[in-house]
Amino acid sequence: MFTGIVTDVGEVLEVEQRGDLRARITTAYDVETIEIGASIACDGVCLTAIATGKTPRGWFDVEISAETVSKTNIGRNGWTAGKRINLERALKVGDELGGHIVSGHVDGVAEVLSVTPEGDSTRILFRAPEALARFIAPKGSIALNGTSLTVNEVDGRDFGVNLIPHTQEVTTWGDIAPGDAVNLEVDTMARYVARLREYE
Repeated sequence: MFTGIVTDVGEVLEVEQRGDLRARITTAYDVETIEIGASIACDGVCLTAIATGKTPRGWFDVEISAETVSKTNIGRNGWTAGKRINLERALKVGDELGGHIVSGHVDGVAEVLSVTPEGDSTRILFRAPEALARFIAPKGSIALNGTSLTVNEVDGRDFGVNLIPHTQEVTTWGDIAPGDAVNLEVDTMARYVARLREYE
């Protein structure tokens, strides 16, 4: 489990197809504290660390199944050397829950429609897949590229969020542009509420 509070921005060093896709990602985390088998959210995708090292920067390797590639922006944008990605280590008991509960199981991919400065902040408008739009509500929580955000407004499949300067500085959101595909995970509570309403 994660909180959607990004704690590092990593960079893809290399990607190799070995049956499944394998990627090496640099990190500022102390790799000596990353156990093999640990879960790390990479742009919101829960992936398993299968190797670590320092050459000279710290790095960890992950394997990405074809299913994960097909359901995330890894398949849309493609991970290539130099790509920056949001990172978050798994939540530990006793950690502060600053965002909302995020599983790292991406539900689908949203498209960036527009990026508009609004004072010091930035308003971003997205289009969600039709099957996920019903889980997105104004003032509700959503995870986009692994970042816990609050939905401002919803209009059919389209929804907007505001990003403060701090969020843009400590994540990859400063790089976003119209047409980009982002990983979307709906709030677990919204999913259960929608399911319960089917039985009313």
